[in-house]
Amino acid sequence: MAFESLTEREKAILQSLIDYYIAMATPVGSRVIANKYKLGISPATIRNTMQDLEEMGLISHPHTSAGRIPTDKGYRVYVDTLLEPEELTYFEEEQIKSEILVDYAAVEDLLEQTSRVLANVSNQLGITIAPRFDQGILTRINLIPVAEKKILVVLAVKHGLVKSVLLEAESNVKTEALDKAANILNERLCGLTLGEIKNSMEQRLKDDSTADPKLIKLFLDSSENLLNFPETEQLHLGGTTNIVDQPEFKDREKLKSLIELIEEKKLLAELVSAKGIRDGITITIGKEIERGEMQYCSLVTSSYRAGKVSGTIGIIGPTRMRYAKLISLVDYTAKLLSEILSK
Repeated sequence: MAFESLTEREKAILQSLIDYYIAMATPVGSRVIANKYKLGISPATIRNTMQDLEEMGLISHPHTSAGRIPTDKGYRVYVDTLLEPEELTYFEEEQIKSEILVDYAAVEDLLEQTSRVLANVSNQLGITIAPRFDQGILTRINLIPVAEKKILVVLAVKHGLVKSVLLEAESNVKTEALDKAANILNERLCGLTLGEIKNSMEQRLKDDSTADPKLIKLFLDSSENLLNFPETEQLHLGGTTNIVDQPEFKDREKLKSLIELIEEKKLLAELVSAKGIRDGITITIGKEIERGEMQYCSLVTSSYRAGKVSGTIGIIGPTRMRYAKLISLVDYTAKLLSEILSK
């Protein structure tokens, strides 16, 4: 059956059941719907309609209860056809903005703060992932002597990302030599994307005769470490304890497998990034996530932009999450991040 052909009565009862279950986390009976939502139909009619919804696979009947709970399919119909986003208030928007814009030194701090704000407002797990910086434009290279034979290389990428790597030279290097090398590196590499630099750096630097060749060789030999921004370093999580407190995860085995996935940062980053690659909000429910550890969870994700590159933010929580509010929260925060990073 095509779920678009649900009757108005079926839609109203499904929406009422899911709204109540999201709020109360207990299976929902026909009498509860009749008393609370005043649909103008009897408990017996509601009960019969709930039986029809169960046969369609939209709700299920836990063995220990007379009430019903939504299935993943039921939630999918709910978010696709029944849900109206609950707008953030002006006060909520201003609070989010002020908490994200606490003093920060680099975009990593901004993303860390954003994950905490998402977690605090949603009472779920907040997650932010920095942009894939192959398309990020290098704006500055600094070479700083920090100790005997040690050089701190600081790379600045447009829109705020900064990476520092400590390199060890074969011998002490004079400040003058570092300045010359930095000038050549800035002259020949700045304004290019990191991807362009990776593919052509040796060619661009090979014919220079003014900089210390040992320094240039050290930079070339360290390029893999310098120019890569691993996803594990760019993933920020807030509110892990929020997940632990959800009724769905009183089962310790469910909780254990989910926590293990959260701790596997590279896998989690790939998973969330894959769901947040499109513009606008993406909602992924239960088994749609295709990871057994997250079959009781949903993701609400969105991309944000920093110039030509984009990253992902989102919320992870149980399938019984307050979608109407969280859609607006993630959407507003993604747009706010894009606005901040565009400056």
